[in-house]
Amino acid sequence: MEEKTINVVFRNRVEQYGDRVAVEKKKDGKWLSATWNEYYDRSRATGLGLAASGVQKGDRVAILSENRLEWLYADMGALGIGAVVVPVYTTLVAEDVRYILENSESKILFVENRMQLEKALHFIDELPGLEKIVVFESKDAVGSRNDIACFKDFIQQGHQMHETDPKRFETLADEVQPEDLATIVYTSGTTGLPKGAMITHNNIVAVIRSLDKMTPRFADETDNTVPFLPLAHVFERVAGHFLGMYGGLTASYAESIETFVNDVKEKRPTVVLAVPRVLEKVYQRILSQVEEQPPWRQSVFRWGYKIGVEISSLREQKKPVPLMMSLQYKIAYKMIFKKLADALGGRVRWMTASGAPTSREIVLFFNASGITVIEGYGMTECCAPATMSGLDDYHIGTVGKPIPDVEVKIADDGEILIRGENVFAGYWKMPEETKNTFTRDGFLMSGDIGRFNEYGFLEITDRKKDLIITSGGKNVAPQKIEGLFKFDPIFEHFMVIGDRRKFLSALVNINLEEAERIALINNIPFENREDLLENEAFLKIVDERVAEKNKQLARYETIKKYRIIKHSFSQEGGELTAAMKLKRNVVKEKNENLIEEMYAEGDHRKKAS
Repeated sequence: MEEKTINVVFRNRVEQYGDRVAVEKKKDGKWLSATWNEYYDRSRATGLGLAASGVQKGDRVAILSENRLEWLYADMGALGIGAVVVPVYTTLVAEDVRYILENSESKILFVENRMQLEKALHFIDELPGLEKIVVFESKDAVGSRNDIACFKDFIQQGHQMHETDPKRFETLADEVQPEDLATIVYTSGTTGLPKGAMITHNNIVAVIRSLDKMTPRFADETDNTVPFLPLAHVFERVAGHFLGMYGGLTASYAESIETFVNDVKEKRPTVVLAVPRVLEKVYQRILSQVEEQPPWRQSVFRWGYKIGVEISSLREQKKPVPLMMSLQYKIAYKMIFKKLADALGGRVRWMTASGAPTSREIVLFFNASGITVIEGYGMTECCAPATMSGLDDYHIGTVGKPIPDVEVKIADDGEILIRGENVFAGYWKMPEETKNTFTRDGFLMSGDIGRFNEYGFLEITDRKKDLIITSGGKNVAPQKIEGLFKFDPIFEHFMVIGDRRKFLSALVNINLEEAERIALINNIPFENREDLLENEAFLKIVDERVAEKNKQLARYETIKKYRIIKHSFSQEGGELTAAMKLKRNVVKEKNENLIEEMYAEGDHRKKAS
């Protein structure tokens, strides 16, 4: 059967790969796995359990859980009976979860454990349309309520329905059409209430077919991944879960982002789907470790790094590598870059850095280690990717060229416009907002500003709404400045402020691990890392780092004042999206007094808060 829906893709791969491992998840230090046949059997039981509970084609089914095998069973089971899956981030507070469930009119909610169930119990009586909550973990979390069930019991109903009617699931799956909704993904957004992006089966299939035409692609079923980004995010779900299924890969889900490095060493993936912040953290840690080495080792690192960067630059330009430099690189690789490759299992061919700008220096460093960094661009509304670099066709600092079958052009005001079968069907129950998101000729208005360079690669210059226009009339792209500062390991997060203001300022998170290292090197006494944020000797070093970076900026781009925020920006705190991008308006709102203080007359010194 032609693969026009994700349901058909799933069934075909099961028939193709049968008893080979399809998915696995590390839990409490042990790997739990499912073959393709087991994956299908459990997904079918979940889908038929939903059908037995009254879920019909088009009904919404929500999933509030961290990555786990049951998440995948619920996803493919619900899609298999024509339901619409609504993924929900576990980092959301109860009120935000309530809004999404109410707005989507979800009929069934899957939750991971007692903690997420407690979140749902705050509002369950306020949502008469929510008929049942299914808890993935043990019966102990369920209690005696009739509208709460444990997953094990729930899928038993599905198994029983399958025994009674063995063709029921396949019949329902075949009734799903390409234009039918597959999922409603609520954008994490930076302002206002989240909007539900309606994504069809055709959107998903169009994307995975486009990506399968590109290089890089998942080479064959021998490729494997260790996913760690949340399945609730469209990038991981489409470019990881669904594309991986299309390619017949084995996906070994990491236990957590904290255990990711160890899990990668164990499973030795060939491909890693990551966001720029992950690359930044790895790079910053390596630089910190180098600075702890004796001077002669630091000199060796700088020599090897220079050779690696030169080699990477020549490859980028498709120029030949001189013989002597090639021999030097072999030495540098063994002494420096192989350690990075080995830290990621030693088999990674390429990894992504999508969702935000990535420093050129960081990309060159990874490329020198033999791990090609693939930069790309997209958004929830175009079902993840719209552009992507190639393994042999890339320009660092750009986000590649449009993926096959997708049109991208630049509007007169610089906004990036996108058209193709990957573009979503609109916002759920928001017809006016949907209308205002498209041009008259059907292009999605991305809200991002960009340009194509002379080689046809797309460069993102900023968010349309994030562009800063100072009171002096200067246009400033904050992401460029933020990227410069985050290149220094001392800065965990750096957010530039200054729209309609006389000068630029910033709100800053300090990397406490790096702060401790600096304090030890400079003999700055402290009891706890946090004490350094009030220590004048340490703050003087931060001042010096800011001044050093300012030298690399135009005068109107320099940071005149900044404030250190003691608590780290996080998803739990609402300041970061799942892709670890700053929600600027949230950060501004939470720190309004500090911002106004910086623009008041007087002291330009920083203050911790």
